[in-house]
Amino acid sequence: MLNAYAVQNEALVRVETTHDAVPPEVKWVDLLTPGTGEDKLLERCLGIEIPTHEEMLEIEPSSRLYVDHGVRYMTATLLCNTELGTPKLTQISFVLAPGRLVTVRYDTPKPINLFLNRAQKPGTVQGSPESILTGLLDTIVDRVADILEKVSEEIEQVSTGIFRKTGTQRDKPFQEVLQFLGTKGELVSKARESLVSINRLLLFLATEIEGSKVSKDVRTLVKTQTRDVESLTQHCDSLSNKITFLLDATLGLIGIEQNNIVKIFAVLSVVFMPPTLVGTIYGMNFKAMPELAWEFGYPMAIVLMLVSGIGPYFYFRKKGWL
Repeated sequence: MLNAYAVQNEALVRVETTHDAVPPEVKWVDLLTPGTGEDKLLERCLGIEIPTHEEMLEIEPSSRLYVDHGVRYMTATLLCNTELGTPKLTQISFVLAPGRLVTVRYDTPKPINLFLNRAQKPGTVQGSPESILTGLLDTIVDRVADILEKVSEEIEQVSTGIFRKTGTQRDKPFQEVLQFLGTKGELVSKARESLVSINRLLLFLATEIEGSKVSKDVRTLVKTQTRDVESLTQHCDSLSNKITFLLDATLGLIGIEQNNIVKIFAVLSVVFMPPTLVGTIYGMNFKAMPELAWEFGYPMAIVLMLVSGIGPYFYFRKKGWL
């Protein structure tokens, strides 16, 4: 699927394209999940190479960030499907050619739609492909920041619930807490991987546009985005450390509760052991047992069993073991 946009009144306007030509006023060509031969057709129309899906999946920086015949190729890893609760990473390639920006993607990360909705308002986009690219990157970075802010708030709430009880019950069972922390830890890990990829792209872009005819506003925005990405990466590290701490604390509290349960069974075993011993002794019907014919033998045995059971209980209470 191919979408083409021109800039009119500093706003993106969608332009209809034909099968064999792209209008010259088009500044941004967005290629979503190219069909059979669609990427090759676009290559012939624009005179540039379009990265394939396999090439976009390459992890070497030299395969993701390079210049070929004056065309800058940049591939970044973005978060996708976070609002659905099933976050994943997807690749998007930015091809910055003279006078035109081409994006190639196989998913629709939310920042793409957010940027389109905002950029279609007059006075929001400059006419150069570089400004469109930096606008896209700015929306992407803002979206990651929003995700991390939400994760931070949720982790803070869970942290309070782990170390604080409501009455005799916890707000969430430990199993739910572990599952929640594991899910958020995976999300933060994916966010950090995306930020590292975006930071490399921004550093490459800053180097390429340095000294060129790109506007000062674009260069300033790239530097600002680089600082923001570095700050968010550090925030990801902080969140990861906190999640690890909460996981360790939760596992420790689970161990304490299990030890308390085992301790109760151990104490009960000790409490009932002396009465069992007394009952066993007086359950043996030997003829020579003095208490066998005694009128108060049975009450005496009952009292002895009670005393031998209650005595250890109070002893444990005094020692603080219960």
